[in-house]
Amino acid sequence: MDELPEGAAKGFRFRQGDAMFAGFVIHKAGQVLGYEDSCPHAGWPLGMFDAYFTREGDYILCRGHGALFRPLDGHCVSGPCAGDNLTAWPVEVVAGRLVTA
Repeated sequence: MDELPEGAAKGFRFRQGDAMFAGFVIHKAGQVLGYEDSCPHAGWPLGMFDAYFTREGDYILCRGHGALFRPLDGHCVSGPCAGDNLTAWPVEVVAGRLVTA
């Protein structure tokens, strides 16, 4: 959690067998949440270099086409995927470490 202060996001990738998984976690409003790093509209990654939030930090931004997602529930409020949702990836904090739930 030292690497994920309030208002930050961090992307990651891992491989299991032949499958590759891309995700990101956010620390917003005291909550830690995880999402698959995939735009519901185009399937490409949302952010790059851990830049997932808008400049103001109030929405998750798809850097590919500008869609905006609410951080706390992943709901798309603007863009070509309006009304869709990011796919949640359950995470939790255990003894100060972020783990899958």
